[in-house]
Amino acid sequence: MRKFWMFLALFGGLSLTSLAQESSENEGVTEDELKKYAAMEVKTSEFVESKTDELRKMILENEIFKGGARYNEIKAAWGDEAKMTEANVTDEEKAAYQAVQDFQSSLTDVVKEFKTNLIMDEEVLGAGTYNKVLSATKEDPALKEKLDQLISELKAANKEDGDGQ
Repeated sequence: MRKFWMFLALFGGLSLTSLAQESSENEGVTEDELKKYAAMEVKTSEFVESKTDELRKMILENEIFKGGARYNEIKAAWGDEAKMTEANVTDEEKAAYQAVQDFQSSLTDVVKEFKTNLIMDEEVLGAGTYNKVLSATKEDPALKEKLDQLISELKAANKEDGDGQ
């Protein structure tokens, strides 16, 4: 799972920079552009959290995995036929485990597509704004810090809104 998050962070940051023409570097990033970028990052983060919860439920609520304990046993034996035999892994368990693995493998593409759609949607952010803010935050640590603060504030506000419902 750690590899997934590292890959997502690296790939998401690098692959999307070429989606649109670069904005001219003379233009400063506006407060509104920062807020839009922060909102896009928060939406992406919330989407990742929802998919992670979906994966967790897929494991914990599956009767075959007995609350996750059997899943961990299968995971430890996966790929080693001797260990699979020793753990008495059934065909049904193999199929259920493979379904979880397939879902987990698809997450990178699903998240990438979700984030790309947000970036390309001019009402949400727009590729030009994405590239402009990304470039500016790489060059200006103070701006990056301001963006990180905005993201934290939005996440906190969304958490409060979610808790109050």
